[in-house]
Amino acid sequence: MFIIRTRTILAFAATAFALAGCGSGDSHTMPGMDHGTSSSAVATSSTPTRTDFNDADVTFLQMMYPHHAQAVDMGQLVPGRSQNQQLLALAAAIQRAQAPEMQQITTLLQSFGKPAPTADGHAGHGMPGMMSAEQMSTLQAASGPDFDRQWLNMMIEHHTGAVAMAETELTAGTNADAQALAREIIANQRAEIDQMHAMLGPS
Repeated sequence: MFIIRTRTILAFAATAFALAGCGSGDSHTMPGMDHGTSSSAVATSSTPTRTDFNDADVTFLQMMYPHHAQAVDMGQLVPGRSQNQQLLALAAAIQRAQAPEMQQITTLLQSFGKPAPTADGHAGHGMPGMMSAEQMSTLQAASGPDFDRQWLNMMIEHHTGAVAMAETELTAGTNADAQALAREIIANQRAEIDQMHAMLGPS
């Protein structure tokens, strides 16, 4: 009986571990896909392991997750549509930076006892810098220099929105980890905004 119970406990622990790993990590690989699909397998809420946060921290993280998901999608559109090596490198760098931050956001929210975030089809109504479905469709249909120009202008707007959200977190939030993420977003995305303006050239 002890052996059976031990095996049952181990099997349950393995299942829980597997579900916990089904967060955002593998769900942002295809443009236009719902990045939240796999995270629906995670429990909708959990017992908080920390209390050092406020509503502003939660709002910031819940909004930044789909915001990042759309940036990853935009980055995945670049190969095959652009021949601009600088743009290809920038898009890859954005994906490398923001995909791990999505996992960090998931971990933080779960430690607050909040539901695992989802991209929810990128329904970012009211989020600064989010592209509409129509804008994304227009971008997907473009190629060559026209695509490059559209992508850079859209990503500048997208990054500007992310910086604004992060600045709000620094003003209103209290959680040290969420604020550290906000500072990283501000520094990295301001630098990329400057780079993208330079790539566009004089207006």
